[in-house]
Order: sequence, then C-alpha cells, then structure tokens
Amino acid sequence: MATRRILPNVEPALHKKCRVVTSFDDRLHTLLDDMRETLLEADGVGLAAPQVGILRRAIVVLETNVPEGEEPKMIELVNPEIIESSGEQFGPEGCLSLPGRWGLVSRPMEVRVKAQDRDGNSFELSGTGLTARCYCHEIDHLNGVVFTDVAERMLSEEELENGSWREEVEE
Repeated sequence: MATRRILPNVEPALHKKCRVVTSFDDRLHTLLDDMRETLLEADGVGLAAPQVGILRRAIVVLETNVPEGEEPKMIELVNPEIIESSGEQFGPEGCLSLPGRWGLVSRPMEVRVKAQDRDGNSFELSGTGLTARCYCHEIDHLNGVVFTDVAERMLSEEELENGSWREEVEE
C-alpha cells in the first residue's frame, strides 16, 4: 500500500465523469488499498478515485456511525449509485481537494446505495447523517461535481470559527 497525492480542485481530473470499473483485478485492489491509506493519513471521511488522479468509479468512505467503543469501519464502493434517498440535512461541507474551504450544502439525511465490492460482487447499504453526506459527496466526484458546485454559499473562516452559519441552518 502507498499514500497517493490528493489532487487540488484546479486539476481537470476532478471535473470529469469517471468510467465504470469493469476489471476487478489486482490494479483495482491496489487502488482501493492506496485510497484507504491515503484517506486515513489525510484524516478524512471519504475519498474518490478521481481525487488521486484515477478516472474510475470507486470510492472509500469511513463509516463513523458505529456503536460507542467500536472503531469506524472503512467501506469500499465500486460503481456506486444512489438508489433511494430521504430527509434533508443542511450544513457545512468540506473536501480533501479543497483544504480549508467549507460551504453550506443540502444533502439527503439517509441514502441507499447500490455498488460492487473489490471482487465485483453486488451489494446494497444505507447510510445516515454524515455517512449519507459522504456517499453523496464522493459519488458527486465520480460525476465531475465538487461540493463548491452545489454549495448554497461558501463560508468565511470567521463564520466557520464563530459558528454564525448555524443561524442559517436553524431557520
């Protein structure tokens, strides 16, 4: 496994639609392993293949909605698509490709995702709260969309630090 460089938002790869994964081989396994290591080192909750320069439909997400005392678990999704969503959450969102930038984004509170694992086996899973936000954010990356494209507005450092954005969320 190796840590890969996370591309900044100015890189063209982040604004292109990714190709479907058709080969579930050692190259894919290495990519997923490297993405996992890169995400953990960057202290993030999600990472998409285009963020490390690979235009394939693969993401890794750190599931943080686990019982107290349990470690968060890493979820690998190949060719993911949202098949169901409900509710709404509105709040700050950031991205490893745009460090230090945050915007107010509306996302579903719960999503159901259909995907394949590293060996090509299909599965479905649900996510709520931060995990649902992360699935949406990372799947957007696979379609060439970054959170600044869908943010209602960007937050200043001052707003982020003093929490004044919370007033908008509570309205």
